[in-house]
Amino acid sequence: MARDRAGLRSTPRGLTLVALVPLGFLAVFFVWPVVAILRLGLAEGGVLAALATADVWGLVWFTVAQAAGATAVAIVAGLPVAFLLARTKLPGLGLVRVVILVPFVLPSVVVGLAFRGLMPDGGVAAIVLANAFFNVAVVARTVAGLWTHLDRRAEDAARALGASRLRTFTNVTLPALAPAIGSAAAVVFLFCATSFGVVLILGGSRLRTLETEIYLRTVELLDLSGAAALSLLQLGAVVAALSVGALARRRRETALRLRGQAESARRPSGGEWWVVALALAVVAALLVPVATLVARSFGSGLDGYRALAGAGYEGSLDISGFDAARNSLAAATDATLIAVTLGTMASVVLVSLARDRVRYVEVIDTAFMLPLGVSAVTVGFGYLITLDVLPGDLRTSAALVPLAQALVVTPLVIRIMLPVLRSIDERLRQAAASLGAGPWRVWREVDVPMAGRSLGTAAAFGFVVALGEFGATSFLARPDTATLPVAIARLISRPGELNNQMAYAACTLLVVVTVAVVAVVERVRVPVGEF
Repeated sequence: MARDRAGLRSTPRGLTLVALVPLGFLAVFFVWPVVAILRLGLAEGGVLAALATADVWGLVWFTVAQAAGATAVAIVAGLPVAFLLARTKLPGLGLVRVVILVPFVLPSVVVGLAFRGLMPDGGVAAIVLANAFFNVAVVARTVAGLWTHLDRRAEDAARALGASRLRTFTNVTLPALAPAIGSAAAVVFLFCATSFGVVLILGGSRLRTLETEIYLRTVELLDLSGAAALSLLQLGAVVAALSVGALARRRRETALRLRGQAESARRPSGGEWWVVALALAVVAALLVPVATLVARSFGSGLDGYRALAGAGYEGSLDISGFDAARNSLAAATDATLIAVTLGTMASVVLVSLARDRVRYVEVIDTAFMLPLGVSAVTVGFGYLITLDVLPGDLRTSAALVPLAQALVVTPLVIRIMLPVLRSIDERLRQAAASLGAGPWRVWREVDVPMAGRSLGTAAAFGFVVALGEFGATSFLARPDTATLPVAIARLISRPGELNNQMAYAACTLLVVVTVAVVAVVERVRVPVGEF
């Protein structure tokens, strides 16, 4: 039998060894800490009592309601942008892709501060809009990925039979796009339901979600039973959202295979210009919070930027702003190297098992996505009560922050790499294997050249996501090893105009780095953000 799947299936021991590395990392740095903290909370008792309180279900209701509202806003705002990207041929679309992707990878603390500048009182509307701001790119890029493949002839036939543009869209186009919309909605809901930095900054002490309440009960109240109860609820919701997302993603991939590539982009005509205008209005709206943030950083000239050399008003920080930036760069670099290695290994395993073990692959794929939705506080606190068992006691190690960040970045790497590896013609691998190439040479000679740009894209996006990671880092970073997002959160929580200026200046630096990375990624034109 010919060596298929890059020769890996003919060497099950090699495939097993490759699979053990990312699965072992997931087990040690995610499953073990989470199970440990849940067991500790359950051992204290009171979990059922906590679940029976009206306050807990009030938190659940608000978490679900704000996530559903933000998801709805993101879908409504993202669909016109998806049409612009998939169906039109206009100058400047490259710039549109950059603009919509920037919010997706901005640090949550930056977005929270930007919306606090626009809506100083915060509140429900601010939280919903900020979470939707994050996720317009997920909707636009996911839906556009399928919309590009839809054949226009079905729509043209409906129009020729007298259907209006609106009826054609609702009866012909929208049902065809349903798998992509469902996939995007599940992922957006997951992101919004587990939002931490945005709710922490804009909700204050008045509005709390499950994520922020877990933080409060764990860190400030030491109510582990209550935190465990909330973590169990959140974990159930995450698994449900990931299952829905996996089902919708599989339907979308099936639709893509059935339709193939269609030439659907053309110059807009008639009423399509209204959709284009609406899409451009959404893009302009996405620029407003970022522009406000940058403008406020120059509110006192360059004072905020000069102050980054110090520790803020009355020593608000234990290190200077520039030291925090160096900590961020170092931790993000280490996290990216770890995540790219693990994500690539996981993608190879998932591709190698894809055909005859579909359900097994889906379980593994879902397992790797779980860190995106489980409370970073639960994971971080779990580290503190488990990792002392490992050699070297990682609890006091500087490596703890990169490891936690890599846990968040690895799913992103998998989501970027997996579709590309699956799209490589299997006959190329089989031909190389039949000529005597071993599995690793097949990987080096076939997969790496064809997936190289996606690997670079995964590394670039992994870096900016790690650079801005706030949830786990805020819990694990020591005062002298604080990263820039952690320093920003501390600055805005302390009094003094100088602290505010430093926070806005630091946010602007993160925005500049993010825009630069996204522009480079767009330059090589590798699809991203299609979950």
